[in-house]
Parts: sequence; C-alpha cells; structure tokens
Amino acid sequence: MWTAVALVALLALWLLGSTLLPAGRVGTVVVQIPRDKSAGEIGRILAASGVIRSSFGFRVLARVTGKGTGLKPGAYELSPSMTPLAVIDKIARGEVCARWVTFPEGFTIRQIAERLDAEGLGSALRFWGLAGYGGAYFRTSFPHPAKSLEGYLFPDTYLLSVGAPEDAIIGEMLDCFGRKVATPLAADISRSGMSLHEVVTLASLIEREAKIPKDRPLISAVLHNRLRRNMRLECDATVLYALGRHKNRVLYKDLDVDSPYNTYLHDGLPPGPVANPGLASIKAALHPASVGYLYYVARPDGSHVFSRTMAEHQRARQIVRREAAR
Repeated sequence: MWTAVALVALLALWLLGSTLLPAGRVGTVVVQIPRDKSAGEIGRILAASGVIRSSFGFRVLARVTGKGTGLKPGAYELSPSMTPLAVIDKIARGEVCARWVTFPEGFTIRQIAERLDAEGLGSALRFWGLAGYGGAYFRTSFPHPAKSLEGYLFPDTYLLSVGAPEDAIIGEMLDCFGRKVATPLAADISRSGMSLHEVVTLASLIEREAKIPKDRPLISAVLHNRLRRNMRLECDATVLYALGRHKNRVLYKDLDVDSPYNTYLHDGLPPGPVANPGLASIKAALHPASVGYLYYVARPDGSHVFSRTMAEHQRARQIVRREAAR
C-alpha cells in the first residue's frame, strides 16, 4: 500500500516538476490573451502556442502562486525558453506588447484621445491633432473629410501595440470603418439618397440621443421627418458638441451658442458628425421607422416619448417633468 502511495506521490512530483521547466525551444512568439479567460483557458492557449509544456501544470502553478485571478489580457511576446513561473509573472504584471482597448459607441475624437492617453498608448494631443485636423493625411477606400475624422473612427475593441504611432491607430480605426460600414452598407447608402457623410452625421445624432436600442429607429424617423419638412432638427446633442463639453441638462441659454453645429439656429444637418456612431445607429439612420413622429422628449429612465404634433409634445413634456419631480 505504501509503495503505491509513494509511487503516486513521486509521479505527482515528477509531473509538477516537469511543468516548472521551460518548453525547451528558442525564439519568441506573440500570444494573444483574450479578456475574461480563466487560468486554465490561458494555459491551454499557451500550450497550443508551444510556450509551456502543460496547461494543467500552468493552472496549478497559477493557483499555488496566487496569481490565477490576476492574469491580464493583451498580447505578450513570450519565449518557450521561459519557465512557466516567468510566464505567469509576466502576464500577471501585464507586460504586454499590445493591449486591448475599447472605444464605446458615441465617443468623440477627444474622448478617444483621452482614453488612449490614460492607457499609455499614445499622446492625446498628437492623436487629437491628427484625427481632428489632419484627415487629408489618411488614404481610405471611402470618401472622408479632409479635416476632422469625427464619425469615421469606428467604435470597437482593438488590440493596439504598445508604442504604435498615433497615425497607425487612426489608420486601423478607419480600416475598421471601411470593413464594417462603408463596404457592406454601400448599396444601402446609395439607395438612401444620402451621401456617406450625411449618413454618418445623422447616425451620430441618433447615437448621442438614443439611450436604449428600441428608440434608435424612432429618433431616426423624427430627424428624417423634420428634414423632409424643412424643420430645424433642434437636437440637443449638436448643442453639446458646439459647447465642447457634456452636460446632463441643456439650458435655454445654451441654445444660443454660436456654432454651425447648433441645429436650433441652423437648418438641416450639422456640417459633420458630433460623435463616432456604432453600427446600430448607422443602420437606424439608413432605415428609420415608418412613423409620423416629429418630436421626442427624454424621460428620466433614458427612454423617449414621441409625438406627432406640438400639442402632443407639450403634453409629453409636462408628463416627463412630473416624472422627474417624483
């Protein structure tokens, strides 16, 4: 009996000891660690890449060292000559050669620049200068403005190399816009009767105004209907963009801000997008709901009340004020 136990113990020690050794090969490989992966899942990725000998041993080591729950996503330059302990330590410290960064729908160029700076992946000032004023510098398969690229930096999650120049990051975001918007939706854009720039501009208003998904095609319908009737859009999102800062509530005095983006003062669409819209808002701009609404007002929960006449709209505003006062 003791012999069997001893053999099992020796086998376990041998297996554990073998996992402490490097995989034995030279060279380096870049391994991408996705978000929200367990130590076992990361071990399988590393084993499949030839960086470690055993995914099971990696999981055991991660648990023993207490680093199993602190392994950070990103792209890592690793070598099979590294010990598994060294690999775990590098991933736990987050010593990436590339990092996953998410830019949400509705972010402006300024917000994207600030997030890049906060992540240590670029200079906010340089990014803002290129994306905000240097559109002519970039070559794409679709037409875009010669100055500001607002609206064309597609919101998504990107794996960005540490030390990559700002123009490369902008180029990657423009390429993503081409793959996900300009190319697959080319026929829809052509049928809409709008230019790509008009579609993106309209979508940016929808993105900033809609707080829940089901309101997107309805808000799109209101904007389309008002444009057809030569009514000013009177869209708060354009006022906030003109002000250059976010506010939870737009005041009457804000409506007088002197800017071509202020749709309370100027007819038609603003000269360009007020944010970078996601795919859902772009599709809503192309396919508005078939309704006769001309007005909407936001409720405290972020949803909207839609109306066909000014009288209905005034009643809706009173209801919303009562809801907000509760």
